[in-house]
Amino acid sequence: MRFERKITVLSLSSGLVGVLMALVLLWTGSFQLSSQLSLTILMLACWIGFALTVKNKVAFPLRTILNILGALREGDYSMRLRGARQDDAMGELAWEVNRLVQFLQGQRFDVVESTALLRKILAEIDVALFGFDSSGVLQWVNDSGRRLLKLNDVKIIGCHAEKFGLDICLRGAAPRIVDLSLPGGVGRWELRRATYREKGLSHQLVFLSDMTRTLHEEQRQAWRRLIQILRHEINNSLTPIQSVAQSLQTSLRQEPRSQGWEDDVREGLEIIAERSEVLGGFIASYSRLTRLPDPTFAEMNVETWIRHVVGLETRLSVEITQGPELTIQADRSQLDQLLINIVSNAVEASLEAKWKADEHVAITWGIAGSFLEVWVDDDGPGLDTTTDPFVPFFTTKSQGSGIGLSLSRQIAEAHGGYLALTNHPDRPGCRALLRLPIERLPEHVP
Repeated sequence: MRFERKITVLSLSSGLVGVLMALVLLWTGSFQLSSQLSLTILMLACWIGFALTVKNKVAFPLRTILNILGALREGDYSMRLRGARQDDAMGELAWEVNRLVQFLQGQRFDVVESTALLRKILAEIDVALFGFDSSGVLQWVNDSGRRLLKLNDVKIIGCHAEKFGLDICLRGAAPRIVDLSLPGGVGRWELRRATYREKGLSHQLVFLSDMTRTLHEEQRQAWRRLIQILRHEINNSLTPIQSVAQSLQTSLRQEPRSQGWEDDVREGLEIIAERSEVLGGFIASYSRLTRLPDPTFAEMNVETWIRHVVGLETRLSVEITQGPELTIQADRSQLDQLLINIVSNAVEASLEAKWKADEHVAITWGIAGSFLEVWVDDDGPGLDTTTDPFVPFFTTKSQGSGIGLSLSRQIAEAHGGYLALTNHPDRPGCRALLRLPIERLPEHVP
């Protein structure tokens, strides 16, 4: 039975006994027939009218709430219930419904504003974003992705990734660099993937960042720095060679030759040989920097490695703080060269600290997640924040080659780690941080 009909029947039932008793008394009493009929009609009308009124009083608020819920489903949050109060049941219901509508309205505004902000960000960023379902069908794409495919949404959405040549992006390791030939661009792209859920189903979000322009700019900057370094080093050697050669030519053209000209020639040739040797050493250093061999991985005990390298340093006593017992996969010979460079730089920096009576270098190691961390601390003058100590051939030492730190960073990166130098925040000196994976990292799948 319908709810409203139930209310009507219950209302009629509540007055049925009284109406029947009144009718019995009316029709058994000594009343005129016209009076009996009139009173009977009046009682029945009042009885039915009361039942219908009760039904309407109960059904009207419920229909109003139903209309509000329908408006909420359509996104209309302007309707409210009147009579909201907290001293009766129906008033409390109206009060709670109004609060719910107000809360949902605020939530809707937040969602709309957040969605608008997200769409604006996705439209402005220079990264192509594609959303694929589990079967590889495109479900979503941003403006950069559309420009990359040179198609509009109508022709893109619902097509398989293989149609655009993006199926390679849905398999293999990520992040990685991929070479793609797409309608909107050909070059190298950094591929990243993430997962998201829509309507309970798992989807993949593909990020494609154009690396071609970045790589070209980096190459131009690298060539510019290299040319500056080569010009500086070559000029340092060629200028005195040219000057000495011109002096020797002038001396040999003189007739008669000056006294001691043979000594001048001998001294000039020695200078030319010395500068040629320096220039040859510079070229050899550059060749060594550019031809770093691939590391040969084997088990290496960390404590044995560190104590061996520290034992090679004789200019200054290096303090070792015991770290955890640990074995990693690494190339021992390359890491020896790396750590020797770091410790040597720390010792030389500490020896420059003329304001201290006792120079100090400390080394320790620890574990951070799946990585080994080695810290080398000195109390020297610290780093010059305006220069990059890892730039090849850059050095502040009179006899330095400028390749030690650059070569050390290459070795760290070849092992899947990194090398960083930072100044101590609360005291003079510098800290070198070497981070290496404890286990050999799997190679990226091309």
